[in-house]
Amino acid sequence: MFADLQFMNIIAFLDTFNPETIIQFGGLGLLLLIIFAETGVFFGFFLPGDSLLFVAGLLAETEYLDIHISLLIILLIIAAVSGSFVGYLTGRWAGFYLMNRKDSFFFKKKYIDITQAFYQKHGMMAFILGRFLPVVRTFVTILAGMAKIDFIKFLIFNFLGATIWILTMVLSGHFLGRMFPDITKYLELIVVGMILVSAIPVVITWFRNRNLLAKD
Repeated sequence: MFADLQFMNIIAFLDTFNPETIIQFGGLGLLLLIIFAETGVFFGFFLPGDSLLFVAGLLAETEYLDIHISLLIILLIIAAVSGSFVGYLTGRWAGFYLMNRKDSFFFKKKYIDITQAFYQKHGMMAFILGRFLPVVRTFVTILAGMAKIDFIKFLIFNFLGATIWILTMVLSGHFLGRMFPDITKYLELIVVGMILVSAIPVVITWFRNRNLLAKD
């Protein structure tokens, strides 16, 4: 139920867009826009959030991203929380429309089903844990609006999730870059590795749900 193999191939293909190139040519503005879109705009699920944050931390305070790491983190948290707020409002105001919307490349009803199963398993912690999973981090905020989850509770867990996610990814890249200055030569390998690691829980869940459906 979590995802079929074709869907995973699409995610992997789109996520190979070079984050380094995005930052070098799009700068801070494009970086913030992508994080905003991926954390709550329903067609932003395919954007390379994890690898982009890692590379942003790696390139912070360099000629490619001339901004202090502390300010970068603050701006990214604002972008992520704002995107999630838009996702919540989208679910609140357009939930019925989304549930009855025809499937397309940018939206499939199973995305909502996937996220709902994740939320039912983890409760409010889904807003924290889900930040580290493709698709879930986009649609969990929309689901929150559709389910009319208490806004204050959503706001707290959403902020915690965004903060933990961004601190983890950005600081990992930043400190690794400081420890190994030549690591930028291997960015492509690092990004591919991150994609594979982030896909592991998705693939495991897919196989589990597939086996359960086969038994039924």
